[in-house]
Amino acid sequence: MKIHSNHPFHLVDPSPWPLTGSIGAMTITSGAVIWFHTNNSLLMLLGVIITLLTMYQWWRDITREGTFQGKHTIKVTEGLKLGMILFIISEVLFFVSFFWAFFHSSLAPTVEIGMTWPPNGITTFNPMEIPLLNTMILLCSGITVTWAHHSLMESNHSWATASLTLTVILGVLFTILQAYEYFEASFNISDSIFGSTFFMSTGFHGLHVIIGTMFLSVCLLRHVKFHFSPNHHFGFEAAAWYWHFVDVVWLFLYISIYWWGS
Repeated sequence: MKIHSNHPFHLVDPSPWPLTGSIGAMTITSGAVIWFHTNNSLLMLLGVIITLLTMYQWWRDITREGTFQGKHTIKVTEGLKLGMILFIISEVLFFVSFFWAFFHSSLAPTVEIGMTWPPNGITTFNPMEIPLLNTMILLCSGITVTWAHHSLMESNHSWATASLTLTVILGVLFTILQAYEYFEASFNISDSIFGSTFFMSTGFHGLHVIIGTMFLSVCLLRHVKFHFSPNHHFGFEAAAWYWHFVDVVWLFLYISIYWWGS
């Protein structure tokens, strides 16, 4: 039986995914603590599996609501846009804390680190090597995701598919190069305030790149299945906003930590 409502809002059906998502996040956090202390990562791996399963099923439900059930009306989409904007603002403030810690420590180095920056014994990365290549990769990915957006609005399915695929490939390539950079690093997260701020800021940015790549991969799959139209594609638009945010944060990281900080 189809139920008609006299309002444009979407009253969400009862869902178990917020609960399972919370359990997954708690399991990851607890597993990470155990991994740090005992070098046993099984609990953290279990948390990752729970979170991935939750993501898949939650994404499936929202896709069904927005694409097939028609519950994402104009009013609902406006609310989703506002929610995404507020989420990105909260992410900006999250990274502001890392930049604050970095500049607080680098502009007035304490006697504990030799009153110099970078601290004695730290061999920094050459900003003209992998960091510059990763900068070019992310800037190019920003161009390709914009290309995909314009192709989608012009109903050019093949160009949107090609450009979005290229964006996902560039995101994966960035992650591979950053992993290689970490593997070749001459310092680690416990090497003074430089190591802590470097790996916390670039590491969380790398996590955001992975999340953004997954976000865009889901959008690519939905696009191939013709879930998007020129006037109804906020799922992709939100992913594009997130990806541009990741691009801008990386530019600040590159300029401040890799170039100026070294």
